[in-house]
Amino acid sequence: MLFFAPVMPDLIFSVMAIYVLAAVLPAVFLMRYVYRQDQTEPEPVGLLASLVWKGVLAALAAIVLEFIGQTVLRGFVGEDNPNYVYYLAFAVVAAVEEGTKLFFLYRRTWHDPDFNYRFDAIVYAVFVSLGFAAFENIKYVFSYGLSVALPRAILAVPGHMGFAVFMGIFYGRAKSCADWGNRFGCKVSLTLSYLFPVALHGVYDSCCMTGTNRSTLVFVIFVLVMYLLVFRLIRHESRTDTPI
Repeated sequence: MLFFAPVMPDLIFSVMAIYVLAAVLPAVFLMRYVYRQDQTEPEPVGLLASLVWKGVLAALAAIVLEFIGQTVLRGFVGEDNPNYVYYLAFAVVAAVEEGTKLFFLYRRTWHDPDFNYRFDAIVYAVFVSLGFAAFENIKYVFSYGLSVALPRAILAVPGHMGFAVFMGIFYGRAKSCADWGNRFGCKVSLTLSYLFPVALHGVYDSCCMTGTNRSTLVFVIFVLVMYLLVFRLIRHESRTDTPI
């Protein structure tokens, strides 16, 4: 017994390391991919690290706000209501998670002097969102085991990146409009940088929550189309990048 006792902490540490790596590596891989697409003026590593941390803070804030949102929603719409899932997916989960991401993204980058190209906005949004996704993944893997790591690596983590790409596209347009003195265009673009990801996130989550054969089919088609579109958009925005 004494012989095996010192081994236990090492074993526990090794298992925890495997869990963390399984949760984090998909996000790191996608961050690296997007970072390498920034051909004009790659962003400072310190800034990107702070954005990942902002994503973690966004996830922590979302936990609290989603709990409040679900409590309020149950007070107005019972869980037996056939539309409850859609209210939960769009008005609580998607609205809160994309809102916290955009809040921390704006606070950290809007006035940063390194934010001087439109593609920067996509990089920033993706790093915040994947910081969020990595933290969320760690929570799920430690709660449900390694069996959830692969499906989340294929679906949930790229999903967060996909929402972020659309957020970043409109966020970059908003910054351009602001610097050109177009206040109306800035407000419209900022609004779209929130509403567009919320709509996509809401469709994604409502399909997952519904769990019918039809919703599963819609989910598969939606995910495939979104992934194809997102990677094409990343390459297009990288090639046509312009100064702000």
